[in-house]
Amino acid sequence: MTGLESMGVGMRMGWMIAAAAAAMMAAGLGWAWWWMARRPFAVWAWAGRRALAKAGLRRVRVPSPVGAQTAWIGGSGPVLAFLHGVGHQAATWSRVAPALVDRFTVILPDLPGHGGSAPAQGPIEAEAIVAGLEAVLAGLARGRKITLVGNSLGGWMAMVLAHRHPDRFDRVVLVNGGALRNDGNQVNLLPANREEARAAFAGTRDPSAPPVPTALLDDLVRLAKVGPVPRFLATAATMEASMLTPEQVGELRLPVRLIWGVSDRLMNLDYARRLAELLPDAGLATLDRCGHVPQQEAPERFLEALLAALPPAGPE
Repeated sequence: MTGLESMGVGMRMGWMIAAAAAAMMAAGLGWAWWWMARRPFAVWAWAGRRALAKAGLRRVRVPSPVGAQTAWIGGSGPVLAFLHGVGHQAATWSRVAPALVDRFTVILPDLPGHGGSAPAQGPIEAEAIVAGLEAVLAGLARGRKITLVGNSLGGWMAMVLAHRHPDRFDRVVLVNGGALRNDGNQVNLLPANREEARAAFAGTRDPSAPPVPTALLDDLVRLAKVGPVPRFLATAATMEASMLTPEQVGELRLPVRLIWGVSDRLMNLDYARRLAELLPDAGLATLDRCGHVPQQEAPERFLEALLAALPPAGPE
């Protein structure tokens, strides 16, 4: 797999083990055992959405040029919008968003082609993701400036949006992702069997993370054929047109802060350092013993780093 194909792609992490098991126990129904064994990622997503609703975020639908989009919104104050990686959905932020709704207006989109957002089938073009996010953010922020927080593919999209619409955003926080071409990927994102799936998890998690159950490995192999990841990677030939050149990265004048799990071999620390060197106003915070999705693998430390990346009173 080329570096171009790997750009911005997020893998699911071992933290889903506990989340999915807790969801199953909470449900207390026989069908939950079947879903836990056969579709653990679906159980995890259900549990995450349930946590968002419990925190007071409500699910809304927003029209867009690429079809109706699903997003979660709640809280009050300055606007924070969180953009997830490919193959994920808004539920990936469920371990950090509840702690922020008392001081921010939190917006959590399902990226186009993910979760409840159209298109439900077919290839997912990068430009379609941009168009869907433009519609969601314009519709929900209602003229207020936004701080964008993007993980993996979400970081790519955050940089593109900030470059195209600098007047709409206050700052960007990149979390193991960005809009530069990535040639340092060491992870196979489309595993064909359990061993390849185990290697994919290993490449995106810290070595100290717990072993991955067979059910998760098998579900990852299944999703590598039918989920959003292969639908997105099918558009590799057109991706580069939606990336930023080093010169364009240097044109981003708003503050950009980077929060990076250093164990990540998909978007490694050298990539983060390169970005930070190109950006006019950048800062890099690293998270040891953490991989590609810090908001799930190390939510407390990620939240602390995120709050430190924002102005003392929140975005203006």
